[in-house]
Amino acid sequence: MIPEQSSGGHTLKPVLSTLQLWGIAVGLVISGEYFGWSFGWASAGTLGFMVTTLFVATMYTCFIFSFTELTTSIPHAGGPFAYARRAFGPTGGYLAGAATLIEFVFAPPAIALAIGAYLNVQFPALDPKVAAVGAYLVFMALNIAGVQIAATFELVITLVAIVELLVFMGVVSPGFSMANFAKGGWSGADDFSLAALGGIFAAIPFAIWFFLAIEGVAMAAEEAKDPRRSIPRAYIAGILTLVVLAFGVMVFAGGAGDWTKLANINDPLPQAMKMIVGESSGWLHMLVWLGLFGLVASFHGIIMGYSRQIYALGREGYLPSFLAVLHPRFKTPHRAILAGGVVGIAAIFSDELIKIGGQTLTANIVTMSVFGAILMYIVSMLALFKLRATEPGLDRPYRAPFYPVLPAIALVGALVCMATMVYFNPLVCGLFIVFLVLGYVYFLLTRGRREAGAAVRPARA
Repeated sequence: MIPEQSSGGHTLKPVLSTLQLWGIAVGLVISGEYFGWSFGWASAGTLGFMVTTLFVATMYTCFIFSFTELTTSIPHAGGPFAYARRAFGPTGGYLAGAATLIEFVFAPPAIALAIGAYLNVQFPALDPKVAAVGAYLVFMALNIAGVQIAATFELVITLVAIVELLVFMGVVSPGFSMANFAKGGWSGADDFSLAALGGIFAAIPFAIWFFLAIEGVAMAAEEAKDPRRSIPRAYIAGILTLVVLAFGVMVFAGGAGDWTKLANINDPLPQAMKMIVGESSGWLHMLVWLGLFGLVASFHGIIMGYSRQIYALGREGYLPSFLAVLHPRFKTPHRAILAGGVVGIAAIFSDELIKIGGQTLTANIVTMSVFGAILMYIVSMLALFKLRATEPGLDRPYRAPFYPVLPAIALVGALVCMATMVYFNPLVCGLFIVFLVLGYVYFLLTRGRREAGAAVRPARA
């Protein structure tokens, strides 16, 4: 059933083309090619992290080919929330919705901090946190201005970001050395060991950062012109684009020089290029400026994603209903955009709360976002299996290929990721559980209001 899209007398308009959806799919993620992933080198080394990334890339590819079935069968701004609610009822919907919300609300502050770090390279006197808050204000305003404007902007900056990554690879390639890449490549050692195996698992959150949030296209399903055709094309082209870019960036950066100097920093690509062309090169300054496009593409796109998730949860009574109001002029969920921004800005300044476990603030925010993502992947794949069994007649414009093999690989991969993340990040995991429990208390307290609203509201997906 295609969900009813109105709220407060306004409607989410189906205006997005396949190319715009591809721009959103890649743009949501492409900042992961610019920063975040290099934290994985600190524990796994370059060769170990290559193994981690191969595992995670396989999981994501299987997941996207499977998740697309849900997206096209149940086009809903809530995405995973809608699939899980249909499969498992209100509690399942809460769990998927809360996990997705944590993923999409905590990813932007990490990206905003990276934007601040890039700007700090050019303007050392600029506080990265001040720049991060400025980024929030600018791109929340752009998202409020309209989805067509936002999606077109997203497509343009995503294309620029891809070109810039290719330029980076081309500029550093003359100085590339496989010896540099392989030196100490197994958690600091030249040979594989059991210690290196631990590092491979510990690096999982940072390999996931290469692909995190591509599933956000699902939250634009109500705004797609032809979701049955456009979403599968956008998803499949998007994941293939990202796999190529992820491995290319990782290999060329690691071979540029001493890769240990690139671990645990927010701007690995400019620093890698500096090893090849020097600090005063015009190439370096170009990368810093144009590299911002990759960060901006993901930052802007994820704001679009979290706003639709908050809007959908508010529309269905899982969050306060005032968050489900659309702007009277722009027809965008402006209150949801602002609400997510408030949480993100608070995270930027929550050093004492989030800087735990001996990791940097950015690394912990990334890990928190990844916890949400992995839980959502698990619930989504379980929903796929459940709906195949309970609703065999559901209209499925796209069916997961090689079912049940691909979704099973995605599910097992996600379970492995979750188990290792819990083991290596117990403090962040504890905070993640606290967020889920607090949300569940609200879910229980508002059950009566939600049931009363469902009685007078047309059924959605």
